[in-house]
Parts: sequence; structure tokens; C-alpha cells
Amino acid sequence: MRRTLRARICLSVILALPVVGLGPGTAGAAPDPVPGVTASPTHYGLDSMLERALGDHSAGSYLDAKTGELVVTVTDAASADKVRAAGARAKLVKRSTERLEAAMDTLEAQAKITGTSWGIDPSTNQVAIEADRSVSAPSMTQLQKVAAGLGDAVRIKRVPGVFKREVAGGNAIYGGGFRCSAAFNVSKGTARYFLTAGHCTNEAVNWYASPGGPIIGLRRGTSFPGNDYGIVRYTGGALPAGNVNLYNGSYQDITTAANAIVGQAIRKSGSTTHVTSGRVTAVNVTVNYVEGPTYGMVRTTACSAAGDSGGAHFAGSIALGIHSGSSGCTGTNGSAIHQPVREALSVYGVAVY
Repeated sequence: MRRTLRARICLSVILALPVVGLGPGTAGAAPDPVPGVTASPTHYGLDSMLERALGDHSAGSYLDAKTGELVVTVTDAASADKVRAAGARAKLVKRSTERLEAAMDTLEAQAKITGTSWGIDPSTNQVAIEADRSVSAPSMTQLQKVAAGLGDAVRIKRVPGVFKREVAGGNAIYGGGFRCSAAFNVSKGTARYFLTAGHCTNEAVNWYASPGGPIIGLRRGTSFPGNDYGIVRYTGGALPAGNVNLYNGSYQDITTAANAIVGQAIRKSGSTTHVTSGRVTAVNVTVNYVEGPTYGMVRTTACSAAGDSGGAHFAGSIALGIHSGSSGCTGTNGSAIHQPVREALSVYGVAVY
């Protein structure tokens, strides 16, 4: 079931409507205590190229918080030479991606407990496990027992709140009695669509900009659990702009999509908490929601809340992910999870614009 991951929003017809009862959100909150590194096109290109070239001779890459360099983990000297020749920094580690994925397979088989998540943190060459406050003492004991058998390949952290998909009744896009957020406007030929979370599109075929208003789109695909993405086709020949609402009167144009890199800075735009910032902390993340597990996700420190589901995770003009859920937010430090957008683009044969 697990999938290996090497990880615009402006619905103009929606944004023309008044936003009611959302409050100021957390757009003005203090930044994450450990800010992420701004990822450049060079970073994305090197990351993708070296992933393909190294295969299982690597355990992933990350951006160094102090120098901003792309650090690529390797398991042998020959691979380190390849990394340096390509212009990145090599770091020799003892565990390959295959070994870390084997540890996650053990967790999947022996500790699939609702309220837990795990994913690869290349910066420590470990599987980073999180357990929320809903995990009971007996379940925590079980998780710790399984983790002990995996040694220092894993680490466990308790997190506040409860991992949940973040839908609510309110504003933004509506369907089936729920409110979600739209992520990115996408196209296939002359047809226009928007992407959102699959746990949102599971709930309804017809989507609206306001309760009782006219239909703005019809569901054309949905996937949750396992994945968390869905696609809605605009009705009436709508041609919305391809950008992200920054909730300050301006918008960020989106021109391409990429997989997130551990350590990079990201922003999240959603209809409840508006724009929040954070950094990527793990990839290939499994989240054990009450409704079932999702695989191949990305964990970040951005804050989010109910109603942000389906919103945009992005960095500058680059689309990164579709907001799925979190275990909540403490101060300015959150745990927002996103579905990598490139997978959804590939599945539906669409592109950002």
C-alpha cells in the first residue's frame, strides 16, 4: 500500500464573493522557530536528477538550514563522488532508502495505530514517528515496543492535538454540507479544473462558491484514503486565473510544480487560517487517519485548521501540495500534511498554468 515518494489557487469566481466570518487567520503570526531554506530551481533540478541517478544508493536529500546547500545522503564513496560532481554536497549514511522503507513496512504491519504518522527524515537518516494525544497508553507501549526493535533507525515524538482531515461548515468551496479550500487551478486542453483534497471530493459531486449559490464545478475524480486528492471541472466555461490567494489583496502566480525537499520553506493558503508558513520536515509520510491511512505524504511545520483541507502548499511560483490535515497548531508551530501535487497532476493528466 505504501508508495515511495521523492516529493494557484485563485478561483476568481469565488474570490469575487465576500468572505464572511473567517477572522484574520494567522497570516501575521511569527515565523517558525526553525525557518526553512528557500528552494531554487537548481535545488529542485539537482534533487530530481540525483534521485534517479543514485537509486537505492541514497536515502534522500535535504536543504542545510545554515548554508542552504542541497545535501544528498549516500551509502558509498562512489555515489558521493557522483553527488559532488553534480554540484551538491554528499553525506555518507548507514541506512539506504530501502532500509528506511523496510522499517516503515514493519510499522505498517505491527503498529498501524490511528493517531500516528511516520515518514523519512533524510537529515537524520531516520524514520520520524509522531503520535498524537489520542494514542492510548497501551497503544503507545505497543508503538514503543515495535520502535525499540528497529533501533536508532526510528525516533518517536508525541505531538499535541489529533491527526484529522480538516473540513468544516463555513465559507470557501462547499459540497455535501462541508467547507473545504481549493488548491490549484489546472487545465487539460481548453478545459479548466481545480484540485482539492480527496476527502472533500468524496463528499459531493456538485461544488459551490457559497451555500445555496450556483454550481461552479462538478467532481471528475476523487481518491481517499490511500491518497488525498480530487479534481472538479468548472462549469459554464469559466477561465479562472492560475494563482494563489495571499489574503492580503495580492496573489502569487503559479507556473510549475515540484516535489518538496526536506528543509525547504513553504507557504500554505487556506480559507480558515489564510496564509501560514513553515518548513518541510519529512517525506514519504504515512498518516493513520480515523478514516484510513494515506501514503506518500509530506509533513511540514505550517499551521492549519478546519476548513483548510484542499488548500495550496507552495513555494514562490511552484506548486508543491494539496493540504490534507494536521494534528493542530501550537503557537506558530504546526504539523500540516500535504498530498504531493505532482502525483495528482499525473493521475488526471492536467497541468498548472
